[in-house]
Amino acid sequence: MLVWERPEPPNRPVPAPLSREQIVRTAIRLADADGLDAVSLRKVATALDVRPMRLYGYIASKEELLDLMVDAVHAGIRPVGDHWREVLRSHAEATRSAAHEHEWLADLLGGRPQLGPEALAGGETLVAALGDIHVDAVMPVVAAVKAYVIGAVRREIAERRAERATGMDETQWQRSLGPYLERTFATGRFPALATVVRDAAHLDADRTFRMGLDFVLDGIEAHIAR
Repeated sequence: MLVWERPEPPNRPVPAPLSREQIVRTAIRLADADGLDAVSLRKVATALDVRPMRLYGYIASKEELLDLMVDAVHAGIRPVGDHWREVLRSHAEATRSAAHEHEWLADLLGGRPQLGPEALAGGETLVAALGDIHVDAVMPVVAAVKAYVIGAVRREIAERRAERATGMDETQWQRSLGPYLERTFATGRFPALATVVRDAAHLDADRTFRMGLDFVLDGIEAHIAR
């Protein structure tokens, strides 16, 4: 039986009250502070000041715990809007915001199907917003937007982690590589890249994300119009 359908153990008099929600909340706090490596049933039990075996009455494995953590974050991803485009954009922006708040989420997006009640509620909103689209196109449309969001978010989080690891922000990194790129472009071997690097506007992460999302939504709209 999946964790979503399995009831919690009945309440019983113990020194430290426990619940599945409390376990998940503690795991999220540990992951927010130190990443997914900080999350295990043993470490969560230590943070809750209980024996690890107590947790197994609520959660059977670390995989279940990760699923519950992702679903708990999905409670804050609630797409809104009066048109399918607004709803898809809202979902994309909310997912990105959640991953910025909980960096570990980027490592778990796009893996196993998210079948928890909170994720299904968000999925229901997305699918309902696409009610005027042919049923065969609904899931590919949702998948296309989610694929873009997952890729963009993972790149942003990877850049954040690299910045922390090197102590160099994007401007410092670009400045350090500038002389190398100038020498390389001066060879004339990469004219297209040289033009873009020198002449194109350098957008920040927010504008880059939203412009890319517009490209995806424009493509969906053009397909629907056909």
